[in-house]
Amino acid sequence: MTRDAQSSPEPSPRVTFRHILEFAFAWSFIHALRVLPRRLARAAGVAIATIAYAVLGRLRRVGLRNLQLAFPEMSASEREHILRLEYRNLGWLLAEFCQMSTYTAGFAGSFIRYEGLEHYLAARDRGNGVLVLTGHLGAWELSSYYHSLAGYPMGMVIRRLDNPLVDRMVNRIRCLHGNRVLHKDDFARGLLAAMRTGETVGILMDTNMTPPQGLFVRFFGVPACAASGLARVAVKTGAAVLPGFLLWEESERQYVLHFYPELALVSTGDAEADTAENTARFTAVLEEAIRKYPSQWLWMHRRWKTRPPGEPPIY
Repeated sequence: MTRDAQSSPEPSPRVTFRHILEFAFAWSFIHALRVLPRRLARAAGVAIATIAYAVLGRLRRVGLRNLQLAFPEMSASEREHILRLEYRNLGWLLAEFCQMSTYTAGFAGSFIRYEGLEHYLAARDRGNGVLVLTGHLGAWELSSYYHSLAGYPMGMVIRRLDNPLVDRMVNRIRCLHGNRVLHKDDFARGLLAAMRTGETVGILMDTNMTPPQGLFVRFFGVPACAASGLARVAVKTGAAVLPGFLLWEESERQYVLHFYPELALVSTGDAEADTAENTARFTAVLEEAIRKYPSQWLWMHRRWKTRPPGEPPIY
């Protein structure tokens, strides 16, 4: 876990009337889904996601454009099918988030199991800290929450929500069992401190970045600007880097929290070259996982928004 209390506090943004209205809606929505039986809540989540697919045309177009970039060999109907399944999975995740504050380890264990936990435990026991390489794949909000329920609280690098009231409410849920939030706008010092004390931090490394925080690597064969901080911190601290994803396994009809073996890092002494190579390797791992579970990645994110100099926009 990370201790963001160690970072210098930032002034709280001014709360507006709009923030209050948004908070009231979000609070009511979360509590409405929380009181339903889990099966009904998941069905309601899918219904909401289905409406969103039909109504939010811009997001749908971005998703289809991304799928066209990633899988040019697929037919348009195949890509649409993948995107519809992704919306279904997002509906499930919405329901899980609304309900997870009520989950116990025993109840969550009835529909989540570990695979490869020994990889995580071995990396943790080395004492140099663990950086969990993950992304918006599967049930990412539920993954860290379940890990804390099982007795392994961790830190999460999270972007602040625009509404400070909703941000605090969401983070209270995330952190009920010992997790800590490390905000993206001031995570460097906290991340280094967490690794020095042997803690675990999960980093969502599949979002669009801009230089100098990001550098260009190949993602599905297309240059994408990827966060380089994970690679820099890993080499600097000797922390273990483990891929980890909570994925829906259709054949089992349950979630599986996968921890994969620790990744080997390139460390030649050339800091910039090592950062570029390790960032490319981490991105390749993410791509491999997405290719295996294509209907569980957040295709609606404009992942290729930042372009190399001279290249035309993709969206």
